[in-house]
Amino acid sequence: MKSKKKNPVRLAVIGTGGMANWHAENFRKNPACRIVAACDVDAGRARAFAETHDIPHTFSSAEELIQGIDVDAVTIVTPDAFHAPVSLLCLKAGKHVLCEKPLAVNYGDARKMVAAAKRAGVVNMVNFSYRDWPCIQAAAKAVARGEIGEVRHVEASYLQAWLASSVWGDWRKTPAWLWRLSSAHGSKGALGDVGVHIVDFTTFPCGPIKEVYCKLRAFHKAPGDRIGDYRLDANDSAVLNVEFASGALGTIHTSRWVGGHANRLALKIAGTKGTIFIDSEVSTTAFKICNGKMLHKGEWREVACKPVPTNYQRFITAIRSGTPGEADFARGAEVQKVLDACFVSDKTRRPVRL
Repeated sequence: MKSKKKNPVRLAVIGTGGMANWHAENFRKNPACRIVAACDVDAGRARAFAETHDIPHTFSSAEELIQGIDVDAVTIVTPDAFHAPVSLLCLKAGKHVLCEKPLAVNYGDARKMVAAAKRAGVVNMVNFSYRDWPCIQAAAKAVARGEIGEVRHVEASYLQAWLASSVWGDWRKTPAWLWRLSSAHGSKGALGDVGVHIVDFTTFPCGPIKEVYCKLRAFHKAPGDRIGDYRLDANDSAVLNVEFASGALGTIHTSRWVGGHANRLALKIAGTKGTIFIDSEVSTTAFKICNGKMLHKGEWREVACKPVPTNYQRFITAIRSGTPGEADFARGAEVQKVLDACFVSDKTRRPVRL
């Protein structure tokens, strides 16, 4: 790992679409970081983004950025297909890298990114944004302490409503949503877009998955399953039946068809001595637990969780302290391996061992 850094981290944002604004807003709050450059293949969008966030320099390619300005780190917020090539370029130049999820579009590329990060000896993190929630961090520690005993059964879901309703606008008229439904436009469907989150959210406290049997489905949504240039063939719903390395069994599912749930993550972890339950629509700063004497009464108590640093804060702290950051590229690759197995399982209609 590179040596400690005392001065503010000089950061570049690569990819200046919608999510990049969230990155910029979070990094600008941190006095230990200074955003010095923005990069996008759309030069006009990069300039507008830089003006909005008071960023002094803009570039139209990652190569131009690396050659044109000295930065310590980059945050990569490009479309998924560019995560690997841009990360590899920046790692070769010795830059610390925070990459949006999914880490790559396949496990092979993810492994290359892990190896490159190891060679570079830099901080490497993937932005699993729900790691920012105090409830999942505290729940993972509670499971590790044995508060619910040995894990036996897991239920996890990530539910969205935007195909069933206009809660986030009319997806039929918005390219920002339509591309997520089209494999030709780089989408891996609900599994790749939000399934990546719920797989990380689940396995963070429960440990790795050993075997998965997955069913994917793209439902009929428009005449000819096409709107303009968008062929609507990427999966809308995914159901995973999994066996964990511990021997525990579980289900993980995600769908964009669940009216009434704009964006809900839920996780239930049942063990030999109790159960933990997280529901993001109830709280992201607390979880419920049924254990001890309450286990025999079927009663629950709420556990308030202490605030935790965000991924953006952890990234800068790791760079300044010279210590690894979590979740790192190796973790991102582990999740990607599960997603790849899901596509194989759906195609072959068989369970896949990881």
